[in-house]
Amino acid sequence: MGIEKATDAVVLVGGKGTRLRPLTMSAPKPMLPTAGHPFLEHLLARIRAAGIEHVILSTSYKAEVFEEYFGDGSGIGLDIEYVTEDQPLGTGGGIRNVESALRGDHVMVFNGDVLTGADLGAILDTHVEKEADVTLHLVRVSDPRAYGSVPTDADGRVTAFLEKTQDPPTDQINAGCYVFTRAALEKIPTGRPVSVEREVFPSLLTDGSRVFGYVDHTYWRDMGTPEDFVRGSADLVRGIAPSPLLEGERGEALVHPSAGIGGGALLIGGTVVGRGAVIGAGARLDGAVVFDGAQIEAGATVERSIVGFGVRIGPRALVRDGVIGDGADIGARCELLRGARVWPGVALPDGGVRFSTDV
Repeated sequence: MGIEKATDAVVLVGGKGTRLRPLTMSAPKPMLPTAGHPFLEHLLARIRAAGIEHVILSTSYKAEVFEEYFGDGSGIGLDIEYVTEDQPLGTGGGIRNVESALRGDHVMVFNGDVLTGADLGAILDTHVEKEADVTLHLVRVSDPRAYGSVPTDADGRVTAFLEKTQDPPTDQINAGCYVFTRAALEKIPTGRPVSVEREVFPSLLTDGSRVFGYVDHTYWRDMGTPEDFVRGSADLVRGIAPSPLLEGERGEALVHPSAGIGGGALLIGGTVVGRGAVIGAGARLDGAVVFDGAQIEAGATVERSIVGFGVRIGPRALVRDGVIGDGADIGARCELLRGARVWPGVALPDGGVRFSTDV
């Protein structure tokens, strides 16, 4: 039996996704449409492609949504179980909470909001070769100051877990994917919130556990903010970020076959147009994520923004770097710029919000 067959995958999907509000008021963050599929489905496809078959989703916020969509996983070639936290347990507590559902000797854990191109098989191979208790995927980033850093020695063994600093000693950061042995996972305290980053990993170093890093330069993005969500979705569409679900569908835009596109409309920058959406004549969409049933009327411009389910963007309106909640109605000639967020169901009258004095 290969290491993949003896490995369970655990995906942590219990967070509330507050940085992506108002979109996450109606759906958990991992289920938001991303390049034509719920974000989580891209990750599950990569897990399946790596040869791992048994997946446990560690849920909390809107837990029922995951099972309603994926069921037992058979429809996508997986065996999916669900473990729901009655109260939030943190990243470490969420991992420990699934112990009763584990079947294998190893557990590969994923943060449910990270988009990455890591070679999952290579991470598992490193874990076995090093006889590690825990192996972390570490990614090298151009500016590590925004993250805690994780230095390793010449053999790849982790030497410390460091907080954010203006002068980090390494460009390696925790990429949100880990492999635990069953015994190492069972060291995590039970029955209370636990941070895997701040409590579990440092304690494993202290007790002499073998903690190693698998280091690479692959694509990596935390999808937790609107800016990163939009960029990650666009990178999937354009083929910069990997997904087995999008083979043969890469390009400047991904448009659902049921969507309607008016004459002269321009769709570029990795734009996504969802099921039943309508894009009016002469509209310009650049890096836009347009959810199902939205309507963007003639001459409107949407750049680097997320347009929720059933939204209407009126004629000649401009939305740039914004988030429009489900069912909102943006009147003609409105201008929403620089991080503007419109809550679900809100209606803005024609010309009601402007950043300029143009008529």
